[in-house]
Amino acid sequence: MNCKICDTTSEKIFKVKIMNKYDVSYFNCANCGFIQTEEPYWLNEAYKVSINLTDVGLLSRNFYFSKLTATILYYVFGKNTVCLDYAGGYGVFVRLMRDIGFDFYWQDAYTDNLFAKGFEYDPKNDKTGLITSFECFEHFINPIDEISKLLNISNNIVFSTELLPSPAPQPDKWWYYGFNHGQHISFYSLKTLNYIAKKFNLYFYSNNCNYHIMTSQKINPMLLKCLLRFSSHLFEFIIKRRMKSLINDDVSFLSKHFQTIRPEK
Repeated sequence: MNCKICDTTSEKIFKVKIMNKYDVSYFNCANCGFIQTEEPYWLNEAYKVSINLTDVGLLSRNFYFSKLTATILYYVFGKNTVCLDYAGGYGVFVRLMRDIGFDFYWQDAYTDNLFAKGFEYDPKNDKTGLITSFECFEHFINPIDEISKLLNISNNIVFSTELLPSPAPQPDKWWYYGFNHGQHISFYSLKTLNYIAKKFNLYFYSNNCNYHIMTSQKINPMLLKCLLRFSSHLFEFIIKRRMKSLINDDVSFLSKHFQTIRPEK
């Protein structure tokens, strides 16, 4: 099987049962470090519910990434940057970022927008300067095609995915394979993400764990290291105090443009 990142031959490393039902082979690319499953024929069943039952960290993850991303936006890309949260799930992250004061919009082809209604992404009025995409890359069937689509919108992508340890973990040694739900089909090492960035002529930065940036903008590595390390303090004591929340503006906008449905008495 050829690697979906660099198109070289990948070696089968193990075969496991996923969703307690399907025997699936996993392949590792020695050239770029990418791990992929065989062609994922089971995805229609895996996505009967778009956000899997075991993703109990959804809310805490959104709170964590909102502070981190607010810091990166404020000090690197600019507080007035228009942003798209790609594959934004229920809209929690968009609502959090707008509550802080950042101009965020939502897009997700598979999940209902519960918390960011009225702020859906409109490609006809696209002024997007940055894309966020959290816990999405591991779901890509064809990562290069998907990343190309994102780069057609913006050359700045902030995203999360757990880095593949080296050497590649055995099936029982890494929770992120997600065998129980079957939705994770693509796994990236630091080497993989560097390869992708070079392929698209982008700079790549990472916290070497789960938070990454691909961008056309060169960032001072020492500045970024400090921002990532002290993001919580910077957010609480500087950013949150200086930013103007969009809550009141959003209430006015929604009241003006959307009819409120009142329950019958």
